[in-house]
Amino acid sequence: MGESWPMPVYEVKATFRAPLKFVYEWCTDYRPQDARLESENYERKILRRSSREVIYEDLEDSKDGWFWARHVVRLFPPNRWHSDTVGSHRALSLEYRLAALPGGRTQLTLTARRRPYGVGGKNPPRAKWEGPVAMSWKRFGRAIERDYQKTRVRR
Repeated sequence: MGESWPMPVYEVKATFRAPLKFVYEWCTDYRPQDARLESENYERKILRRSSREVIYEDLEDSKDGWFWARHVVRLFPPNRWHSDTVGSHRALSLEYRLAALPGGRTQLTLTARRRPYGVGGKNPPRAKWEGPVAMSWKRFGRAIERDYQKTRVRR
């Protein structure tokens, strides 16, 4: 059988006013209540967690039916992690990389490869996928910076 078509590549960057170590720990601390940070309604179950891997599932009920996804996240401290996701609507491969910036800031580069799966539709255009994801990371950024400021006040 011939090779399959390459998956489209998406990229999102975000900058946070917090040091790399704090951002890495914050981003890789998956919790059931994460949906609130995204203003979403999914339920998250953490299935397994170790120092090198986190496996969790998200389930969301919507007017179009339910969406399910299993995420297998491999951790590569101190500055990157990789998630492979398969679900009812898509397969997704996400590579997260952090870089320290001057002034105690951190830049995240998220590279994604996506393909429809199961009952999923075609891949969205780059701007249609990257725009909402960038907005999510702006919300995450506010939460990261707020949490970082709380740790500075405690010191």
